[in-house]
Amino acid sequence: METAVIVQPNTNLALVTVRAQTYLDSARARNTIRGYRSSFGQFAAWCQGAGLPSMSAAPETIALYLGAQAGRLKAATLQHHLAAIAKAHKSAGYPSPVKDNQLIAETLKGIKRRHGAAVTQKAPVMTEDLRMMLRALPDNFLGVRDRALLLIGFAGAFRRSELVSLDVADLSFTTEGLLITLRRSKTDQDGEGRPVAIPHGAHEQTCPVRAAQAWLERAGIGEGAVFRPVDRHGKLAVTRLSDQAIALVVKRCAGRVGMSVASFAGHSLRAGFVTSAARAGEPERRIMRQTGHKSIEMVLRYVRQANAFSDNASLALGL
Repeated sequence: METAVIVQPNTNLALVTVRAQTYLDSARARNTIRGYRSSFGQFAAWCQGAGLPSMSAAPETIALYLGAQAGRLKAATLQHHLAAIAKAHKSAGYPSPVKDNQLIAETLKGIKRRHGAAVTQKAPVMTEDLRMMLRALPDNFLGVRDRALLLIGFAGAFRRSELVSLDVADLSFTTEGLLITLRRSKTDQDGEGRPVAIPHGAHEQTCPVRAAQAWLERAGIGEGAVFRPVDRHGKLAVTRLSDQAIALVVKRCAGRVGMSVASFAGHSLRAGFVTSAARAGEPERRIMRQTGHKSIEMVLRYVRQANAFSDNASLALGL
């Protein structure tokens, strides 16, 4: 007769998990923290149900988790879960069970082959798209705000979290344009800051500098958050916009000119800048200076998409 194996609960597991979450809170930006907490929380819940420790987790446990979630979660999501698991372990003082582990790598590779690994990207807002959106904006208080938001977000190539974090103190208007000090970003978690220069536009209706000045003057904002909610009665809130609100503004403006609302999101402004600049022949180093990208790989992905037709060997076939 076989003896049942009883898995003794780890009395320190809950304490260690809480400690890991606390370290995560102090190490990452708010959106990243939220994502890591959610991902590691899902892993921990699965481990609890399976009677396996999530901290510290064996590579075999993580491989089993990947297999259990395959098909239900996208490969990109599983990769994010692995990053959260690795970060939680390192923050709690454990070595990463994910790094350089062949079992985990091969399991994820097999999942990608069977279920696919394609990432669905939102459409970029190109320069011509932006012009159409701006022409369709209503001539009211909300329209003034959205004009400034779209133009600053596009010309500054800002992430939505960066855009909503801007304060009046971060803006310096000069004879050459607008100099924005980005206090913190996804790639600058220590808050060293990064200057982003936005020159004057050639046309009054599409000039981001004029749009920002017009919004601040119209709203009477002299300090605090630059971009704030405006209710349906035209009343300005004292709080700042959420990053989700940026996506809603872009979607609303896209729908107003007949473009697919589902195809656009808050990232479409940043992606649109990179794609439009690449099509205009701007070198990668100048694009990266504006976007703040640390790696050229992501920029090159946009460049390849932008030049998919103009830089194409099929043009030489004489068809």
